[in-house]
Amino acid sequence: MSSRTIVHLLRHGEVDNPEGVLYGRLPGYHLSARGRQMAQLAADHLLSRDITVLVSSPLERAQETAAPLVEQTGVALRLDDRLLEAANVFEGRPFTPDRLREPSVWPHLVNPLRPSWGEPYQQIAARMRAVVMAARDAAEGHEAVLVSHQLPVEIVRRSIQGERLWHDPRRRRCNLASLTSVAFVGDQIESVAYVEPACRLYAGASSVPGA
Repeated sequence: MSSRTIVHLLRHGEVDNPEGVLYGRLPGYHLSARGRQMAQLAADHLLSRDITVLVSSPLERAQETAAPLVEQTGVALRLDDRLLEAANVFEGRPFTPDRLREPSVWPHLVNPLRPSWGEPYQQIAARMRAVVMAARDAAEGHEAVLVSHQLPVEIVRRSIQGERLWHDPRRRRCNLASLTSVAFVGDQIESVAYVEPACRLYAGASSVPGA
C-alpha cells in the first residue's frame, strides 16, 4: 500500500517594510513584530503534525518564519535556492501605479503572460515543482514544510492544479503566513488544501505584491 505524504508550502509572515519597497530577492528585509506572531501562529497550526523535513528560501524573512517550527519540531532547517522569490527587474524601489507611466519601465511590460518584467512563470513552476517532489521523497510517509514566497507558491499551486500560470496578482490565494498543503499517496497528488492560520492578524498588515 502506498504511503501518504503531505508537503506544506508556507508563505513567510509580514515584513518590516515601512517604505513599501518591492524587495524581491534583496537581503536585509526581516519580519515585523506582527510577522513573527504570524510565524508562530502557523507553527501552532502545525503543532500536531508529523513533520520530518523543513526547508526554507535563504532570504531572511523566510528563515525567520521557519524559526518557530525548528524550535517546535527539533528538525534541522535546510536552505534551498529553488524556494527563492521570483527575480524582478523592479525590485529595490516602491512600485506604485504612477510608476507604470514612466517610459523607462515600458519595455519590461510588453508581455504580461511570460512575464517580461521578471522570471518566466514556467521557470518558477519547474523549480518549485522540483523542490516539492524532492520534499515528498525526503518525507515519505510523513510531512514536510517548505517556506517560500507568495508568487512561487501561487505558481506551483496553479501548475499542480492545471490552472493557467498568468494571473491577476490581486487574486492570488496565498496570504501572509498561509499554508498550501499538497497531499500525495505514493507519487500521485491526492488533494491540495489551503488555510490561513494568521488571518486574525491581517487587518492593517502590509503585503507588497509578489513578496
